[in-house]
Amino acid sequence: MKMHRSRKAKIVATLGPASSTKEVIKDLFTAGVDIFRMNFSHGEYADHKARFNIVREVEKEMGRPIGILADLQGPKLRVGKFADGPVMLKVGQKFQFDLDTTLGTIDRVNLPHPEIFAALVPGAELLLDDGKLRVKVDTCDAQTAVTTVMVGGKLSERKGVNVPGVILPISALTEKDRRDLDVALELGADWIALSFVQRPEDLVEARALIKGRAGVLAKLEKPSAIERLEAVIEASDAVMVARGDLGVEMPAESVPAIQKRIIRLCRKWGKPVIVATQMLESMIESPVPTRAEASDVATAIYDGADAVMLSAESAAGKFPIEAVSFMNRIITGTEADPLYRQLIDASHAQTESAQHDVAQAICSAMRSAAASVHAEAIVCYTSSGNSSLRAARERPDAPILSLSHDLGVSRKLSLVWGVHSVHINDPDDASKLATMAAEVALSEGFAKKGKPIVIIAGLPFGESGSTNLMRITIV
Repeated sequence: MKMHRSRKAKIVATLGPASSTKEVIKDLFTAGVDIFRMNFSHGEYADHKARFNIVREVEKEMGRPIGILADLQGPKLRVGKFADGPVMLKVGQKFQFDLDTTLGTIDRVNLPHPEIFAALVPGAELLLDDGKLRVKVDTCDAQTAVTTVMVGGKLSERKGVNVPGVILPISALTEKDRRDLDVALELGADWIALSFVQRPEDLVEARALIKGRAGVLAKLEKPSAIERLEAVIEASDAVMVARGDLGVEMPAESVPAIQKRIIRLCRKWGKPVIVATQMLESMIESPVPTRAEASDVATAIYDGADAVMLSAESAAGKFPIEAVSFMNRIITGTEADPLYRQLIDASHAQTESAQHDVAQAICSAMRSAAASVHAEAIVCYTSSGNSSLRAARERPDAPILSLSHDLGVSRKLSLVWGVHSVHINDPDDASKLATMAAEVALSEGFAKKGKPIVIIAGLPFGESGSTNLMRITIV
């Protein structure tokens, strides 16, 4: 079965209780999903394995590589338990956090994270329960922190704690994450998402453990990561704008500008970028999105994001397939707007100086050549995926047909803007590559007989990062 999307931006959908059967997962893919997300914050390993296996079955039946993103929980910080249930904190009252494991009261609670106390200073703020409550540190030492309640409310046990403006001396990978990572890699995840990245070194640590078996994706949700944004992007293979926690630790009004800045820098560095969180939130309960949500998705597309993501909408909502269908329609409608192409062309970023090489020159020339001859498709033969990534960075008008002998590379590229991946056998020489490219472009429905396509590849074949060939051929 041959199929391809008529749009460039991709859809990431989270699997969960509402989307665990083969019937639903296949319907989600047919409705528009390009890559499935497994959220390791929830569920048992057996659940994830079953969903992995179903996705691979659907992939085989549909004849198109499907990517899988394993999202690690990261160092989620939480308060301890209370003796008599939730407590009501009032503005102006004193409240203490400490390492004492005794059940909490109206005056104090256990905070089982010594690394927080090691990093706190007087004047620092703690945000509780996704920012609903706010306290300010008066005094602190290695075991306690006495605070004044600035914004009060009900505090229940095990609620999350955010420490904005403070770099905590902790790894982005907890012991749970390391176990989850082993499972995800064993199952064959194509991307590994790291939560609560604070610094580029977090990505270096993860990369050393992953050893090239999957792409490393940085979730940007900490102010410290935004402060070193370019370095974090450079150290990653892809990025997610995780607007949930980012909007907790930073003023909500600053998130739209940060989102645009992240997308712009990712395009500059040629790194795929996902915009996530609350995109079609109302569709957890409603069969249709709000107009504001439709506008939110469209804004990410106009900015040039590689992908947009559904979380609870597809994992636990009442209308998972409808949510994907609406997102597909919003993207398709946005990309059909003449203003979309104008904005994409106007925001075409200058290449980062580190990428000024032969491969980048070929891809820049490809964009111009494809426009000049009105190419129906751009065909990239790639061993590592780099040629297709560089081609996508140029945001050409023609679709990008990515051919690779490596199924893992083809799956990983399912995240990338404008790329349609096809798993093929290696061609023997450049002449056979041109024939193969024309045949695949025709059979996959990207080009008609007698029409031009632009081909880019690297010689000799099989060498990563050797893109040095561009050819225009007639199908």
